[in-house]
Amino acid sequence: MLLTFCERWQPETTTFHLPFGEMTITLDDVAYILHIPITGSMISFSQPLRVDDANALLVELLGTTDVEASRETEQCRSPSVRLLWLRENFSTITDVSPDDDIEFATRAFLLHLVGCTLFAEKSATNVGVVYLELFRDLSMVGSYVWGAACLAFLYRQLMTATRFEVR
Repeated sequence: MLLTFCERWQPETTTFHLPFGEMTITLDDVAYILHIPITGSMISFSQPLRVDDANALLVELLGTTDVEASRETEQCRSPSVRLLWLRENFSTITDVSPDDDIEFATRAFLLHLVGCTLFAEKSATNVGVVYLELFRDLSMVGSYVWGAACLAFLYRQLMTATRFEVR
């Protein structure tokens, strides 16, 4: 079904050309279907994240060691981590764990969540560490415009998927 929609996507008009006419996905559709905010603080990143910066974020915001962070980004060959790595390293946290560990696990869970749902990439196995920056201050997570970011990401992925040279 997704392949059929990709084949009908028209990047020039950002619409799906269907037998009964054109259709597009709007911000209201995203809000209604996903129940995520469409108003608030914009999500933006000033520049692509380098692997060294990704490693530093992993150490600071997830409490990993330099060696663990480097090993993971090397395995991914990018400033990303595997979703499996997040599950393996942060699924043993309990209510009696130290507060710092609970905070690290919360960030890992949120990173995993956006990597599986809102910002899932073609591999469906990795998530960019760049999103971890959004979880630096956990009290701000609910104030972001997740809906607009999700829609922009979806449009970008559809644009990429409809290029003939992309596999």
